[in-house]
Amino acid sequence: MDTVLRSRSKTVTVGSEQPFCIIGERINPTGRKLFAEQLRGGDLSTVTADAIAQAQAGADVLDINAGIPLVDEPELLMSMIRAAQDAVDLPICIDSSVIEALEAGLSVYEGRALVNSVTAEDERLEEILPLVARHGAAVIGLANDETGIPQTPEERLINARKIVSSAGDHGIAADDVIIDPLAMTVGADTEAVTTTLATISLIRDELGVNMCLGASNVSFGLPQRHVLNAAFLPMAMAAGLTSAIMSTASVCVESVRASDLLLGHDAWGASWIAAHRARQAAEKEAAAAS
Repeated sequence: MDTVLRSRSKTVTVGSEQPFCIIGERINPTGRKLFAEQLRGGDLSTVTADAIAQAQAGADVLDINAGIPLVDEPELLMSMIRAAQDAVDLPICIDSSVIEALEAGLSVYEGRALVNSVTAEDERLEEILPLVARHGAAVIGLANDETGIPQTPEERLINARKIVSSAGDHGIAADDVIIDPLAMTVGADTEAVTTTLATISLIRDELGVNMCLGASNVSFGLPQRHVLNAAFLPMAMAAGLTSAIMSTASVCVESVRASDLLLGHDAWGASWIAAHRARQAAEKEAAAAS
């Protein structure tokens, strides 16, 4: 089951037989005070710089979030999407909880976007799924509902099943629904990661849909977060995760690409070897210039 995303001229396919899809998390003002102030003032230079840096680091898709209090989020999100599209040719994951912002972002996006996100709450399903269907987009469905985040994999599966079914009722194929099995911080719950991994396996075995989660959540509040994230991602990939909104720090990207090779999603290690040779060439060029 493949989910196809497109930018102006680039296609990215998310699927169990495809290389893992890295969705760069950086273009988000949450926890970035300076970036938020720049955006308030209409300065999009960091959007452009972050888009280019994440593309160069190996991102396949870019998540863009404009969630700043007391701003015109629809207008800001449109501006950020335009800036990112002008900077790089990668598909975009339009990230907002505001319906008007999602509508605005989809209206200016050139390609086939991924909408982040919908939950299993009846009201949210009825608000967001028609919008996704109208724009021919794909959607991330979070496996939580009105009661909050379920504690067991089985409860999360029930919510995932509901989202996929409701999407079908709105004419959205299961191929275009990417379920978020929910990653919580292991610093607050020692069973958080094992619960997420069990949920991934259940969804893979019963629904067969693609899955995505916020990989950095698992390490929140702990030291050496990139190391923890890099350890978590191969485990999640082996369980059936096919994409993640994640850091493009080299340790995380290299962990994912190594796992692609070891899990049989990089035939004969072609991409791994090509990346190694590109690094060697860059190092040689840098040494010659110094």
